[in-house]
Amino acid sequence: MKTYFFIITFLLAFVPSSWSQNYDTSWVGHFSYLDIKEVVYGDTKFYAASENAIFSYDPLSNQLSTITTINGLSGELISTIYYSTQYELLLIGYENGLIEVYKESDQELLKVIDIINKTTIPPSQKKINHFNEIDEVVYIATDYGISVYNLADLEFGDTYYIGTNGSQVKVNQTTIFNNEIYAACSSNMGIKKASLSNPNLIDFQFWTTLITGNFTNVAAFGSQLYTVNSSNRIFEIVGTSLNPLFVYPQSVADLKVSDNSLLVTTPSKLYQYATGFNIIDTYTTNPEFQTSFTSALTIDNVIYIGTTDFGVLRSKTTSTSEYEEIHPQGPLLNSVFSLEYGYNNLWVSFGAYTIFFNPSPLQKRGVSRLYNTEWENIRYDSIQNTIQSDVYNLNEIAINPLDPSQVFISSFHSGLLSIKSEDSIELLNPANSGLESQIYEPNPNYITIRISGSSFDNEANLWVLNSKVKNPLKKLNPSTNQWTSYDFTPIIPDPSGNELGFSDIAIGSDGTKWIGGYKSGLIGFNEDGMLLKNINDKDVANLPSAAVKALALDKNNVLWIGTYRGLRVLYNTSNFFSEEVVRTEPIIILEDGLPQELLAQQFISDIIVDGSNNKWISTADAGVFYVSSDGQKTIHHFTKDNSPLPSNGVNAMALDSENGIVYFGTTRGLVAFTTGGSSTAESLEDVYVYPNPVRPGFNMAEDKIKIKNISDNVNIKITDIEGNLVAEAQSNVNLRYKNYNLEIDGGTAYWNGKNLANNTVASGVYLVLFSDFDTLETNVSKIMIIR
Repeated sequence: MKTYFFIITFLLAFVPSSWSQNYDTSWVGHFSYLDIKEVVYGDTKFYAASENAIFSYDPLSNQLSTITTINGLSGELISTIYYSTQYELLLIGYENGLIEVYKESDQELLKVIDIINKTTIPPSQKKINHFNEIDEVVYIATDYGISVYNLADLEFGDTYYIGTNGSQVKVNQTTIFNNEIYAACSSNMGIKKASLSNPNLIDFQFWTTLITGNFTNVAAFGSQLYTVNSSNRIFEIVGTSLNPLFVYPQSVADLKVSDNSLLVTTPSKLYQYATGFNIIDTYTTNPEFQTSFTSALTIDNVIYIGTTDFGVLRSKTTSTSEYEEIHPQGPLLNSVFSLEYGYNNLWVSFGAYTIFFNPSPLQKRGVSRLYNTEWENIRYDSIQNTIQSDVYNLNEIAINPLDPSQVFISSFHSGLLSIKSEDSIELLNPANSGLESQIYEPNPNYITIRISGSSFDNEANLWVLNSKVKNPLKKLNPSTNQWTSYDFTPIIPDPSGNELGFSDIAIGSDGTKWIGGYKSGLIGFNEDGMLLKNINDKDVANLPSAAVKALALDKNNVLWIGTYRGLRVLYNTSNFFSEEVVRTEPIIILEDGLPQELLAQQFISDIIVDGSNNKWISTADAGVFYVSSDGQKTIHHFTKDNSPLPSNGVNAMALDSENGIVYFGTTRGLVAFTTGGSSTAESLEDVYVYPNPVRPGFNMAEDKIKIKNISDNVNIKITDIEGNLVAEAQSNVNLRYKNYNLEIDGGTAYWNGKNLANNTVASGVYLVLFSDFDTLETNVSKIMIIR
C-alpha cells in the first residue's frame, strides 16, 4: 500500500547575524526534496539533504522544516551532512569543497570556505565525502585526504595527506575504533589507520596500510569494525586482518550505525544488522516505489530511508512492505527547463534539448504544477501509463485560455502532450494531428517529431513550432481540432540542413508571429497576406547572433530579442515586412560615464514584460536583470551571490502579474520574488488602499501605502480633506523606481506618505482621486493616517 505524508513546510527564519545573509520575505523557495543524498539523526528528528537544500522532520510533532538558499544556503551540490548532538551543529558538505555550519540553537549559518580557497588542491579533488566526530573535533573525509575541524572553535586544524609519500588521495569515510582512526581510500590505497594519540599524524609515515585496494566505507559497530570494498564485499577488520562476510548484489551507497543497528544501504535493498553481523530485517523497493535507496537511519525502531525519487520513506519494522513518503512539497526536479504561469497555475517542465537543438540523450521526465500553494507532480511513469507510449524531452508549455484545465506541453522528439489531469493525457503525433516527423534519409523509418515553442493567440488558436520539416509553423484550433500548416521553404529551403530548430514564439496584436530560429535569426510571419521574412546576423539587421532564444513584445509594440550573444530591440515592428532594410538596435547605456551595450555577449535565455513595461531578462550564466521600460536603468541584478538564486544559469521565467510575483527557473532550483507590482484592471471599480487606516507603527517611507487595482492609463491625485494637492502621479510617467513620492507600477501605485514639499504628511483623512484618460471613468477613495 502506498501512502503519502505531506506536511506544510515551515521555513526556518534565521536570526540576522554576522554568520549568514538571510533574505527577506520577498523571496520564496520552491525546491525539490525528492532526491535525497543523505539522511542523519539530529536530536529527536532527522535531517535529509536533497540536491542543494535540507529538510528536517520531527516524528513527535510531524513538523517539517526547510533550509534553502532563502535562508542563506549556497545552492551548490550537497555531497554529505552530519549533525553534532553535543554542539547542536549541522554540518553540510558540498561537492566543491564548501562547508556550511548550521547552528541549531541560534538558527545561524556559517560558510567555511577554507577548502575552496586552498590553491594547492585541484578543484576536482575538493569534494566533502564524510564527517566523523570525536570529542570536540570532526574528521572530514575528502577527495584529497582528511582535514580536522574543531567544533568548539569552528576552526580548521591539521590536514592529513595519506597517499603515497604524502600525496593527495580520496578518502571516502573514516571511523574511530580503539583510539585509532581508520580511513577507507580509493586509488588502490586500501584501508589506512593511525593512532589518535600520535601528535604527528600530519606525517604520512605514521599511517599504516592494512590492505591495498579500493574501499568505499568503514564503520565501527560496538566491539566490531566493518569495511566495504568497491566489489561490494563487506569485511570485518580483526587486528590487521580482513575477514570476508558477505557480497552484496549491488554497490553499497551507505554504511552507518544508527540506533544500535548497522545499516547497509544498496540501491534496491536495505540491510539491518544487530551486533555480531546478525541480520534483523531487510527493506526493499517495490512496484509502488520504483526508486533507489541512498541512505538510512532508525529512530525509535522506525526505519527512515532516503531515496532518489520519493524523499524519505518511513517503514515500521513490523510492516516492511508499507512505506510513507516524508518530504516538503515541491516540484519533481530542480533542473527547470520551462515555466508558464496563468489562471493561478504555474506549470514547470524539465526538458530538455541542448542549445544546438539536439534531443539526445532522450529524457523521460514528468511535469509539475503549483496551484496557489499546493504542488501537484505528474510523474513520467504516470504519463507513460496513461498514453501507453514513451514521450521524451517535455519542454515548452501553453495553457488553453478557453479551458485553463488543459495545457499543451511540447515534446522535442515525440510530439505534443495535451494534459487535463493526471488521468486525462493525450499524445498528439502525425497519426492524429497535423504534426510531422523529420525525414531522415539514411533511415526513413526513424520517427522524431521535434516540437518546441508554443503560444495561444487572441482567438484561442494554439501555434506550435515543428523543427526540421517544410511546414514548421502549425496552428491548432482546440475547439474544432483543426490543424493548419505553413510553409517556410522560401526562407529555409532545406529544413534538415538550413535550420536545427526554433526556440520562442511571440504573437503581436496584429497577428504577426515572431519566431526565433537557431540559424534563421528572427522570423516574422502573418497569415493575413501570407507574409514571411527573416533577418539574421549576416546582413544589416545587426543581430549579434543568428541564434535567437527569447522574444517579447512590450506595451509599445517594441520587440525585445534575446540571442545567444546579446540583446537587441526592433522598434518599428509594424514595417517589418514592408521595409527593404530592417535593423535591430542594441540598448546603449552609460557605465562609469562610458557608453556600453546592455548585456553585450550575454546568452539571453528569457524575457518578460511586466505591468510597468519594465523587462525581466534572464541569462545563461549571469543571473537575472530587471531593467526599466527603455532599458536605460538596471533596477535589480540578481545573482547567486547577492540573492537566493541557487544558480546564475536561469533557464526560464514566469510572471504572476496579478500578485506581482516573478518565478525564476534555474539549473538548480525554482525561486520566486515578489516585485509588488501587478497587472492593470479593466476599470476603476475595485480600487482600494491598504493599509487603511495607516497606524503609527507603519513605516510609510519604506513599506509605502499601496493603491491597488488601478487601470492602465490613469491619473491619481491625493489631496487633504480641504482639497489641497498633496501628491500626484500618472501612468507611464511617474513610474516606480524613479524616486517619485507617488509612483505607479502597473496596476499598483505606491505612496511614501510625503507631500509636494517632500515632507511627511500629518495625521488626518486624505482623498485619493482617480481619473482614467481612456474611458473618462473616475473614482474616489479615502485614506486615514494616524501618526
